[in-house]
Amino acid sequence: MALRDVPNPVAAQTAHELPALRYDFAALEPNIDAQTMQIHHDKHHGAYVTNLNAALDKHPDLKSKSVEDLLHSLNSIPEDIRTAVRNNGGGHANHTMFWNIMSPKGGGTPTGEIAQVINQFGGFEQFKEKFNDNGVKRFGSGWTWLVHTSAGKFDLVSTANQDSPYIDGNFPVMGNDVWEHAYYLKYQNRRADYLKAWWNVVNWDEINRRLKQGR
Repeated sequence: MALRDVPNPVAAQTAHELPALRYDFAALEPNIDAQTMQIHHDKHHGAYVTNLNAALDKHPDLKSKSVEDLLHSLNSIPEDIRTAVRNNGGGHANHTMFWNIMSPKGGGTPTGEIAQVINQFGGFEQFKEKFNDNGVKRFGSGWTWLVHTSAGKFDLVSTANQDSPYIDGNFPVMGNDVWEHAYYLKYQNRRADYLKAWWNVVNWDEINRRLKQGR
């Protein structure tokens, strides 16, 4: 075999990929409309994946790392791509979680271990109120989260833009996207209405799986 025909093991590494939805774009109607889902998944999340891969092309040795590992060790990422990894890697990780914790058969009262965690916040209604309030009060774009902290506790927080809880050493158990592109076609400026409706599609089974993973 000629030298030029020898495969490059770095170039052959799998790029980050846009995950397929587990349900149809219209499956979360009427809470989240089909057009929003299609644009949000295909265009917005797709762009984060494309831009993340483009950044990592400049440092191929990082291609073998998961997006979670990249975000955990953000300060060690080369400075010339650190912002791109923060924004696009965060967008990729956040949205991959987001699609999976929603379901057309979701909603209702939380069950399993997550119900016990939620009770630490005074019960489900108080938990929703604080979670939603963090989303409403997040100025500009961002996310509202339930995280498992590096100290082993649970906390309700919000982050700006596509910043991921992984950056701060926390595990995102569940989160809701409060960027305008997540809700504006249906809810316009009524972010609070979107946050309230979102609970009708929450996939508690997946959140329980993530809870065990985070611990």
